[in-house]
Amino acid sequence: MLEHEKDIWQQGFTAIAGIDEVGRGCLFGDVVAAAVILPMGHVLEGVNESKKLSEKKRELLFDQIMNEAISVGVGIVNVDDIEAINIKQASRLAMKRAVEKLDQVPDYLLVDAENVDIDLPQSAIIHGDALSQSIAAASIIAKVTRDRMCAEWDEQYPEYGIAVHKGYATKHHREMLMRYGPTPLHRKLFIRKIMAQLEAQENEVQNEQLLFDFI
Repeated sequence: MLEHEKDIWQQGFTAIAGIDEVGRGCLFGDVVAAAVILPMGHVLEGVNESKKLSEKKRELLFDQIMNEAISVGVGIVNVDDIEAINIKQASRLAMKRAVEKLDQVPDYLLVDAENVDIDLPQSAIIHGDALSQSIAAASIIAKVTRDRMCAEWDEQYPEYGIAVHKGYATKHHREMLMRYGPTPLHRKLFIRKIMAQLEAQENEVQNEQLLFDFI
């Protein structure tokens, strides 16, 4: 998990920030990014991409990273801005905001499969949260931060199950969308296609039932 960092340290860079985002593929809520600068040579035992860790493990590592990192920054882009500039640009903007929130200016960025619109040397690493400790740490900070936001959103809209599926397009989430319609925190551009597909499926089932009844 430190191979990429070691290569960059050998080039003379010392303050490497790992960058990752969470919520890009959701139908609901803000997109959240984190930037984490860890001490040079520091090893975080048990760090891996956030999706492969249990919620309890993520929470423990979140506290450890916050305590041991040189600096942590979190960037958030809300639903209105996602609608205005599209999710790809919103994800990049969240990453940029996360870097700008760091107390120390990094001299190199390791980014999970993206480019950050900021004048700093950087590398985009495919599946970076599984290959770089710095990016994995950022993925944990972003994931835990957004999960906590989901818990708050769940209190506002309990019928949708946001605390469970985190805003992703699960079967339950799609069913609740069909039953109640979208909330102000749903991404309208995302769900139009989903809603059209669900309506088409519902019509198909109704047509099959009518044919069955006729036969």
